[in-house]
Amino acid sequence: MPARAYWTGRIRLSLVSIPIQLYSASKSGARVAFNQIHEPSGKRIRYDKVVPGIGPVEKDEIVKGYEVEKGKYVLLSDEEIDDVKLEAKRTIELVQFVGEDEIDPVYFESSYFVAPEDDEDGQEAYVVLREALKKQKKIGLGQIVIRGKGAIVALRADGKGLLLQTLHYADEVQKADQFYQDVPSKKPDSELIALATELIEKKTKKFDPASFHDNYTDALKELIAAKREQREPRQVEEAELPSNVINLMDALKRSVGKKTGSTDEEKKPPKRPKRAAKTSRRSAKRSDAA
Repeated sequence: MPARAYWTGRIRLSLVSIPIQLYSASKSGARVAFNQIHEPSGKRIRYDKVVPGIGPVEKDEIVKGYEVEKGKYVLLSDEEIDDVKLEAKRTIELVQFVGEDEIDPVYFESSYFVAPEDDEDGQEAYVVLREALKKQKKIGLGQIVIRGKGAIVALRADGKGLLLQTLHYADEVQKADQFYQDVPSKKPDSELIALATELIEKKTKKFDPASFHDNYTDALKELIAAKREQREPRQVEEAELPSNVINLMDALKRSVGKKTGSTDEEKKPPKRPKRAAKTSRRSAKRSDAA
């Protein structure tokens, strides 16, 4: 288990209190991170904290400020912010339960593994809560303050443990309607839908994140290695795109492996005209008679 938890506190369900630790479910991986460099000197660009008319300032001179008017701020120290009394800062009160599929995915933000503290009573309550959520196929909802930000949380059973996911508040999520205004309301041809459905069924399989690979990061690493070794970078293989533009019906048919109308005609052998065939047979008989 990681040496340091992202957050420690308690889950509370009515009078039951479960001491827990949260660990981030994601990691940065091996993605390429860039720094800004001054090209003539090759040195990294640094950013100083500067006050106009004063110049660089020390870190201990900086406090947080909330702008109430243009150029006017209410100043708050870290101590004052930490002293705000919110139960959600150290306790997740489960106040509601919903079905596993009831939450719109657009609300989900970050995921955390929930581990029980080394406490016998707490661990027993942890397992009981996990099994009850699993049996009822429910998600517990509450609130949390984590790293200075409040969020809704969704708690669900996850194999042997519990998974906590932070959710956006309603006023943090944009309404989708404004982005879908230009989507046509007319229903497409039923044959097109049938072909698209067949294509989806053909490509349906169990989700395996390991089957996806970050080719973009690989290409960047290859470019960096080539620069260091002063050689041309090797090209990362990509799937070839069709060079010809075809209509939607043909595209779907080809995608599911069906022949298009034009392709069928091209593959059929040319028919010999009946008259030409008869003429050939007559010519052959005359040759034999002669």
